[in-house]
Amino acid sequence: MSLYNRLKAKSGTQSVPGSPPPPGSPAPSSGRRPAPGAGERHYADPYREVKGRVRERLINDREFNWGEDQQLLTEEKKEALKKRLEALLAEEPGLSPLQVSEVGSMLLAEIIGFGPIQVLLDDPEVSEIMINSPRQVYIERKGKLELTGVGFASDEEVVNLIEKIVTPLGRRIDEASPMVDARLPDGSRVNAIIPPLAIKGPSVTIRKFARDPFQVDDLIRFGTLNRKMAVFLESCVKARLNIIVSGGTGSGKTTTLNILSSFIPEDERIVTIEDAAELQLRQAHVVSLETRPPNIEGRGEVTIRQLVKNALRMRPDRIVVGEVRGGETLDMLQAMNTGHDGSLTTVHANGPRDMLSRLETMVLMAGMDLPVKAIREQVASAVDLILQQARLKDGTRRITHITEVQGMEGDVIVLQDLFLFEGQGLTREGKILGQHRSTGIRPRFYERLEASGLTLPADIFA
Repeated sequence: MSLYNRLKAKSGTQSVPGSPPPPGSPAPSSGRRPAPGAGERHYADPYREVKGRVRERLINDREFNWGEDQQLLTEEKKEALKKRLEALLAEEPGLSPLQVSEVGSMLLAEIIGFGPIQVLLDDPEVSEIMINSPRQVYIERKGKLELTGVGFASDEEVVNLIEKIVTPLGRRIDEASPMVDARLPDGSRVNAIIPPLAIKGPSVTIRKFARDPFQVDDLIRFGTLNRKMAVFLESCVKARLNIIVSGGTGSGKTTTLNILSSFIPEDERIVTIEDAAELQLRQAHVVSLETRPPNIEGRGEVTIRQLVKNALRMRPDRIVVGEVRGGETLDMLQAMNTGHDGSLTTVHANGPRDMLSRLETMVLMAGMDLPVKAIREQVASAVDLILQQARLKDGTRRITHITEVQGMEGDVIVLQDLFLFEGQGLTREGKILGQHRSTGIRPRFYERLEASGLTLPADIFA
């Protein structure tokens, strides 16, 4: 739908699905949700009628050149639209210059943005947006959760937001398919779920995409790792070691994977595979693959496992998988063991040893009746290095372990920690004090680094 038609669909002062209620009236309810409770707020739009009139005037405005949707999304067209909205609002009685600017921004967000949450999407300090229900919107800022003053007047408004996100991607959300994964035009990852699965109303979670991808110096500045660790990891990637980033939800695994991927030389062909494209590789020779959900008839699904198998036929120098969580783990390990060195991926796990157990479980999900010892041998020969990452209680993210996989002893995979994060108490503000240190042990694969022409500083493992 063009921008003009979207505006036309929302115009008018009559009650339409997704319209806020008149000032002072209660927010529409699905019939099941109780009155606002803890953490919920009541929202009514005092500018509803004004915005309706201005929308109608803008549709019939001969002075404004609408153009095509893609053109209107340019910065020049956005600015032209905002100025025209403010000019029309200035003709409305009773609005101060400050209100004209405020309502103009609100209308612009509703027409070409994402409504009430656009201000959160534009805030560089906000890393995640969580719409628990129309009247309860949280954000993550600097690792901490905050309840915002942003909200929606009805369930319908949230569903309209979801549809605005997923429709251009050819995806849908309805009672037959009440969950959906998608992404915003800037790459931010979106998950949405609606009733009857979401009891309090439609829920949306948005993991924001950094407009300027973090560099390794940013992670050093944040304290995620130190300079020695960064130099060591860069050498490991260039020497084509297979690396797995492990950690819990929100620990920063994808950011770290992106940093590791940035160390891959420019002259290599990289194939990335993700559920929702998040990686921001700067190299020129990158092929990005993304999974596809089933269509309305339940057909046409393309899984991570299918894409991993296909990637092997694409002559990759490196395979980077956003996350392995099922049977594709077996295919990934086999690729690592059959000439595709330097592969990178992430896994949900709470520690290096726990990550190995998760890999065993996920290999069994491939449907192959393999002995546990055979799986462990596959893992031990395929994986060279584990990076364990965590989000600490103060909201900071740290790489807590860099651990070498040394091989098998009997039926057990041998691990050796190379770098660790050691906590050293709390500040008065609740910030966790600590530092990264080397364990003083040189990895067994050090000769591979030297064979690749990479020389590490003498004190790197001191």
